[in-house]
Amino acid sequence: MANQLATYQNLAFGELNQQDIVTIRETIGKDCNDSQFKLFMSIAKSAGANPIMNEIYPTVRQNQLTIQFGIDFFVRKAKESDGYQGYDVQLVHENDEFKMHQEKAEDGRYFVVIDEHSWGFPRGKVIGGYAIAYKEGLPPFSVIMEVDEVEHFKRSGIGMQKTMWTNYFNDMFKKHMARRALKAAFNLNFDDEDIADNKGSDGIPEYKPQDRKDITPQQESIDKPTDTEEDQKNTVRSAINQAFNKLGISTKEETGEYIKKHAPKFNKDSLSDLNGLLRLLEMNIEMMEAQSDGDELE
Repeated sequence: MANQLATYQNLAFGELNQQDIVTIRETIGKDCNDSQFKLFMSIAKSAGANPIMNEIYPTVRQNQLTIQFGIDFFVRKAKESDGYQGYDVQLVHENDEFKMHQEKAEDGRYFVVIDEHSWGFPRGKVIGGYAIAYKEGLPPFSVIMEVDEVEHFKRSGIGMQKTMWTNYFNDMFKKHMARRALKAAFNLNFDDEDIADNKGSDGIPEYKPQDRKDITPQQESIDKPTDTEEDQKNTVRSAINQAFNKLGISTKEETGEYIKKHAPKFNKDSLSDLNGLLRLLEMNIEMMEAQSDGDELE
């Protein structure tokens, strides 16, 4: 562990400490090789996106690194922009009453006006949705989408993306629309990026390190962890059990089915795999809680 910690000690990122970076490496960054992980952390630092706060993710498919920005990052950056007045996002179901039209602003640009959106129960299946970003001095910026426009995410070759869009479609659809509206309204030029160029001799993206402040003033504190690896495993296992309980998964059979479906290569004796499972469970809990809050993302 000491060697791994030393490898990443120069990847300082705001308030992230050394253990945070190791956690990122062993969870959302576990599929990256060393160069890809360093590049991911470099891009995260440059963009000001915090991996611990679910603002940025690395995905590796067919040895190619893809950087993905989360909705939390766009919401935070929008709030930091001048004129931010909030946003709204709603799903339209087949039994809803929904009408809209376009109007022309003084500058000649068109914007969408929602005339009516009312509903009762049962609402039926989701057929579309809209997100509206509000900025002082400008007409509301709207994104209107039909379900057909995002169905392809359910067939994604990226495992986690496919899983999330399949199991939590409504929430993912809302976040997708909100992200597009905020990005356009506040000129947030952060795109998901496939890193295919500037590859090194080993066929992976080349990372060019920059001088950064070391996040740990005492190297000794890195090389002498207080807990053994087995202690860390037991701590993570305890957190996993609590997470399963939160999701309402209480029996051995249910736990086994969950792991078989979402983490088929899971090794219960691997600290990296244990951390990865915990991260997946935490994401599922976040999605469940977001859905229980209704139509608001926040």
